[in-house]
Amino acid sequence: MMGVEGMEPWMLILILLVGLCAGWVDAVVGGGGLIQLPVLLLVPGLSPLQALATNKLGSVCGTAVSAATYYRRVRPDLKTALPAAVCACVGSYGGAAVASSIPPELFRPLIVLALVGVFVFTLRRPSMGEYERTREGHRRHYVIAALVGTVLGTYDGVFGPGTGSFLVIAFVGLLGYTFLQGSAIAKIINFFTNLGALAFFVPHGAVVWQLGLALGLTNCLGGYLGARMAVIRGSKFVRVFFLVVVSVLVVTLGYTVISDLT
Repeated sequence: MMGVEGMEPWMLILILLVGLCAGWVDAVVGGGGLIQLPVLLLVPGLSPLQALATNKLGSVCGTAVSAATYYRRVRPDLKTALPAAVCACVGSYGGAAVASSIPPELFRPLIVLALVGVFVFTLRRPSMGEYERTREGHRRHYVIAALVGTVLGTYDGVFGPGTGSFLVIAFVGLLGYTFLQGSAIAKIINFFTNLGALAFFVPHGAVVWQLGLALGLTNCLGGYLGARMAVIRGSKFVRVFFLVVVSVLVVTLGYTVISDLT
């Protein structure tokens, strides 16, 4: 199995820099996987399943640090986040189990349409996510949170790109959190989705450990810096950056869909 010692130095440096950038973006609004995974797919000798599994190892390190940073500074609602995270972890494990048998081409057109909808929905509601309008304590609130965790956890295990962004908009748009609180909760859930996928990938020997741990170090630094930036700048900054990231996701995945058709 490939390790970092078998890679060209420029490729390793590129991967580490991408990991830093992905960790930062992921900590603010999610979407870091769309930066990180394509670069791993370029590594010679790395299968798509190994790339997906190694990406999860790097991401779990970054999301652990960003989730801890958010928790210390924002104090997200754990009564909502933790049950949803457990559901997401189970969903992600199941999604990872079928990841190798479902072509990504089946998902991309639907994800592009969903992201366009998210972009328009957010753009047309400029005050959304600025003030908290949650209904904590109501059963419906926790049921929706658990369903969001299960569905997006499964998606993250199967495919992944944009999971963090979908989590943010779900907790802001459906449950009434601010963008800062939504990002904090999303990071806790995203950590568990990465953990659930790894619970499947590790026993199957799909993780390239040296590469994944090296990636994890830069993800940690990026995750810490991104979470701190989001906390300092607040919900308005997170909302604007969220729209930017969703736009990039739409363009990137849309280009891939068009390329597949031609």
